[in-house]
Amino acid sequence: MLYRRMFDLPTWRFRSSFEELERIRRQMDRLLGEFTGTPSPRTRAGVFPLINLTEDQDSYHVRAELPGVKAAELDIQATGNNVAISGERKIPVEEEGARYHRREREAGKFSRIIALPGDIDADKIDARLAHGVLTVTVPKAEAVKPRRISVR
Repeated sequence: MLYRRMFDLPTWRFRSSFEELERIRRQMDRLLGEFTGTPSPRTRAGVFPLINLTEDQDSYHVRAELPGVKAAELDIQATGNNVAISGERKIPVEEEGARYHRREREAGKFSRIIALPGDIDADKIDARLAHGVLTVTVPKAEAVKPRRISVR
């Protein structure tokens, strides 16, 4: 069973025609990727940019790795409980006739929407880009901040 899943071999159970077409498409993508040198979807680096979301008592902190992206090329928006980061990563074009032995860096437009666990104060958001790491500090709304209650 595991062998069939790993190598995408057909099973003897009932399959819809769409499942079978999807299996054939994945096999063709993998086959064409070997001939053209482009990575198949299974071997791509993943979602860009990589993001960490942390929280302290007063704020949420979104940290995104954005090497090679300039601050002017970023668009950061806050709506509801979400923060959206979008932009474009540009990689210099190789000279004519260059052959790739490995190609893992991708260029192009990206967009990530990060859902935050609580209400935010969108008017006080601060964003800084330093050494390829974007840090967005998102203050929590006053209504969701914990309140210290004194006991008498």
